[in-house]
Amino acid sequence: MTTTPALPPAFSPGSVAVVTGAASGIGLAAAQRFAALGLKVALADLAGDALTLAADKVASVAPGGARDVLALPTDVSRPADLVLLREATLERFGAVAVLMNNAGVGNNPGLPWENAAAWKALVDINLWGVVHGVEAFVPGMLLAGKPAVVINTGSKQGITSPPGNAAYNMSKAALRNFTESLAHALRGAAGGVVSAHLLIPGFTFTGMSGGGEKPAAAWTSEQVVDFMLESLTRGDFYILCPDNAVPRALDERRMQWSIDDIIKNRPALSRWHPDFEAEFAAYVSGDKQPGT
Repeated sequence: MTTTPALPPAFSPGSVAVVTGAASGIGLAAAQRFAALGLKVALADLAGDALTLAADKVASVAPGGARDVLALPTDVSRPADLVLLREATLERFGAVAVLMNNAGVGNNPGLPWENAAAWKALVDINLWGVVHGVEAFVPGMLLAGKPAVVINTGSKQGITSPPGNAAYNMSKAALRNFTESLAHALRGAAGGVVSAHLLIPGFTFTGMSGGGEKPAAAWTSEQVVDFMLESLTRGDFYILCPDNAVPRALDERRMQWSIDDIIKNRPALSRWHPDFEAEFAAYVSGDKQPGT
C-alpha cells in the first residue's frame, strides 16, 4: 500500500505563515491555502482595499476566522516595514514557521542604459524585498530550532533571460542566486530544520498579467500553489511549474540551451539570435541532442 507524502512539519495546523504580496495572485492563493490547512496567516502588501479584501477572503477559509488572520500594510523595499511585520506577527501569533517572500513587480523600465531610477525601484522590490524578508525572519527561525520553510518566488525569466524586460530578468536572476546561497547556508546553520525553496512559476494569470479573461495557456494562481505544495512534499528546492502550453520537457531544453551559451561560447541570448534560429528550433523539437 502506498502512502501520500506529507507536507513538511512547518505546515502543521496551528503553525504561523507570513506571505508578502498577499493581496492578489499567487500570494493570495497561497495565503488562502495555508489558512485552509489550519495555519495562522499574516498577509503583507501595500495598503489599500485589495489587502483588506484579501484578509476577508483568507479569514473565510481559516478555521479560526478573522482571529487567525493578520493583514499589515508593508512596503518590502523598506527594511523597517519587514521588522514591523515580524514584530506584529510574533505578538499576534508567535514564531513563524513559513515565510513566503512573494511580493514582486513586473513593470518595464526600458533598455539597460535608460531609467536607472526605475531599474533600481524594481530591484528594490523584487530582490531586496526578499533579502529584507530573510533578514527579518530567518534569524528567529534559526533561534526557535523548529521546522521552518522559506519560499522565494522567482521566475523562469531569471533563468533564460528572454528579451523584453531586462530589469525584471536581472532581478529574478539575482533572486535565484540569492535563494540558492540561502539554501546552502541553511543546510549548515540549521541542519535541514529550516529550508529554503525557489518557486518558479510558469505562465500564470495574475494581476501582473493584466485584466480580462484568463488565457487558455495560463495556469491559475491556485494551480501554482497546488503544484508548489506537491513539490514541497518531495523536498524540491527548484519548484519548476509547467503551464497549459509549456511542459517541463520544453522548459528543460530551453534552460539547457541557455547554459550552453556559456559552455559553447555562443553569442549572448543565442536563442533569439538569427544565426541560431534553425539550430534552436531543431534542438527544442528533439531533432538535435545536447552537445551535438
